[in-house]
Amino acid sequence: MGTLTIKVPDLGEGIAEVELVAWRVQPGDTVTEDQVLADVMTDKATVEIPSPVAGRVVALGGEVGQQIAVGAELIRIDVAGGGEAQEPVPAVSAVSAAAPAAVPAPDERARPSGGKPLASPAVRHRATVLGIDLRQVPGSSADGRVLHEDLDAWLLRRPGPPAPDAARYTERHDEEAVPVTGVRRRIAQRMQDAMRRIPHFTYVEEVDVTELELLRARINERWGGERAHLTLLPLLVRAVVLAVPRFPQINARFDDEAGVLTRHGAVHVGIATQTAAGLMVPVLRHAEARDLWSSATEIARLADAARAGRATRDELSGSTLTVTSLGALGGIASTPIINAPEVAIVGVNRIVQRPVMLGGAVVARRMMNLSSSFDHRVVDGQLAAEFVQAVRASLECPALLFIE
Repeated sequence: MGTLTIKVPDLGEGIAEVELVAWRVQPGDTVTEDQVLADVMTDKATVEIPSPVAGRVVALGGEVGQQIAVGAELIRIDVAGGGEAQEPVPAVSAVSAAAPAAVPAPDERARPSGGKPLASPAVRHRATVLGIDLRQVPGSSADGRVLHEDLDAWLLRRPGPPAPDAARYTERHDEEAVPVTGVRRRIAQRMQDAMRRIPHFTYVEEVDVTELELLRARINERWGGERAHLTLLPLLVRAVVLAVPRFPQINARFDDEAGVLTRHGAVHVGIATQTAAGLMVPVLRHAEARDLWSSATEIARLADAARAGRATRDELSGSTLTVTSLGALGGIASTPIINAPEVAIVGVNRIVQRPVMLGGAVVARRMMNLSSSFDHRVVDGQLAAEFVQAVRASLECPALLFIE
């Protein structure tokens, strides 16, 4: 037997280290070629590390939650023939973070009695969120591993909730320590770094979106299924795109170490998206060159990819300005955190109908707040206010969205 040392591969984008989020094998396990050995986390995504050979696992190169440098030993495998060798892993793939809403029931393979269910960290996390015991879910992969499709099938077959039980209404004193790892750790690190390094200030403005919502409803009714369904986001993106040429300081990235602010002609809009694994920001590239329907289609595709864990590193990087919305849960106002190294983020709060004085009369109008944060090192308060007012003007008079 010879021993093959597999090292952490170079995942590109200047990544120097990764976080080990899960081992798929243990010492003594027999592995096949291309079998997934471990899941690691970069700044952008979870990546599966496959085995380039078949053999038996001799030793693991780290503990879950540990940071491992690129090029460092990841795992050692005994293979037939040859002496000791070192080899990087040739290929990796992104791990899914969620599954499509509905899929057919998969072919199921029985798990050995008492065996621990095999599943990726993303599947385990989703099962925890959904309250599913993975030991009860048959896995459909060749090795019995539980996939997202298996969770979907289990949800379709799972019986309804039990009848209320008086025993449930008792005091609880249990606690659970949950390690902050993977995507959640990356989010925590980025948010902490952004708040520590960037002097934020937030500007909140009220916007009357009555005419905008009427126009959106008419457009969707007129085009039906022929074109992409328009939500508020493509209209907001369009308003931002129209305002940016007058305020190039807003559509920029600030390298505070070099002391350089790079203003971008291209408008690459980050779309803050909530996923089962945490907040991700896929990027709508070249929003300035898209019409409303192109933006709507791409925003929907990116959101689906992020929620399903299929978004690539390129799709999750390179934004020049971010928009964020919690939809119906958007509240009255918010203080969004800037997606560094950008210098601005535009937040959307929920739309509510309420009485407004208009032309000397009290009328019902659909109102919404924009809560936008800016980097005060490079964006002055007046500039930020003027930018938001420009966006507001386009939203309150939606005809302006179609005029260059």
